[in-house]
Amino acid sequence: MRPFRYLYRVPLLLLHLLVPLPVTLLCLTRPLMDIRVGGQVLGDLAVQTWSKGLMWIFGFRLRRYGTPLPGGVMFVANHVSWIDIEALHSQRMMGFVAKREIAGWPLVGWLAAKGQTIFHQRGSSDSLSGVLTQMQERLRNGKAVGVFPEGRTRGGVRVGPFHARIFQAAVETEVTVQPVALRYGARGGAQTVVAFGPNESFAANIVRLLGEPARLAEVHFLGPIQVHDLEGRRRIAELSRERIVAAMEN
Repeated sequence: MRPFRYLYRVPLLLLHLLVPLPVTLLCLTRPLMDIRVGGQVLGDLAVQTWSKGLMWIFGFRLRRYGTPLPGGVMFVANHVSWIDIEALHSQRMMGFVAKREIAGWPLVGWLAAKGQTIFHQRGSSDSLSGVLTQMQERLRNGKAVGVFPEGRTRGGVRVGPFHARIFQAAVETEVTVQPVALRYGARGGAQTVVAFGPNESFAANIVRLLGEPARLAEVHFLGPIQVHDLEGRRRIAELSRERIVAAMEN
């Protein structure tokens, strides 16, 4: 069935890039992006709609549990693949913290920049300090930020440890942290399929996923964490990971 899936998904993907994408980018320009439509601003609604369409083309059938909080919130999720960003954007507009290498990826890097991504050079303390400053500014302005505290993907086998320092932005601004569990396939059975394979490039992963069978993509918005109720960023990181792991195993 893989050749058949390519036969109809490739044209759909090209069409999605040629028509809805320019419309989405237009909606992200002022003053259009600030027009309110059904309780949302047009820019956010456009990104959500485009992301839902992209997920559908790749065969993912979205199912959301829980409700994403409004306003300035730090969303923290487990990291499986590049598709995680689209899964989250399909439910709530948020600016992501992502590795700087993504900025150089064809098309995706450009789209990430348009989607309010904050790029971070891994291993650089100066870069992380700048990232935290940008995160705090956005959170204070009532905008949501999304982070993957594992720092990298791990083949979909397990949820790695969460780096605590990234939570300092939530501590400084006293915003709510909402953990999000991302599961692919029935009961998360396709995590390793969706994840990058050994030495698999970004382009190769896209091509492979485009031919995969249709499957569930579950987005679990979990109980929020009030940072002022806890002692320090490390405990917030630990509790966030605990809730995500528990949801993954449920």
